Amino acid sequence: MAKIKIAQNPTFAAIVLVPRIGAEPASVQFQFRYMDRVALSAMFDRWNKARDAWAEKAQKDGATWEEVTTGEIALQTEQLGDIVTGWDLEDEFSAEAIADLVRTCTGAPKAVIDAYQAAYSPARLGN
Repeated sequence: MAKIKIAQNPTFAAIVLVPRIGAEPASVQFQFRYMDRVALSAMFDRWNKARDAWAEKAQKDGATWEEVTTGEIALQTEQLGDIVTGWDLEDEFSAEAIADLVRTCTGAPKAVIDAYQAAYSPARLGN
């Protein structure tokens, strides 16, 4: 019987199908930051508060599409910065590269966050 330690590794890898406009999604390995359940829930609380605050401000102030998009890019860049520690892309991993990915690959933030969340799903046990 294999023995494991209770403590998780500080990072883990997962494949993300990164959507590409006019092409098939690209299979890219991302390195993610592990968080325990309390840290993970605190991060999601922070993300939800930021999203809700931005949505309220955009509605109240009558934001333009450009302002809404800029706010969404900023939030998604922060989100990926919270969870991604590296990747197997031609572009070197950096905060600026994360912002470029979010700005140019519309579906990438959702794909990355979904892959991160799926790694924590009990349904993955035994797969």
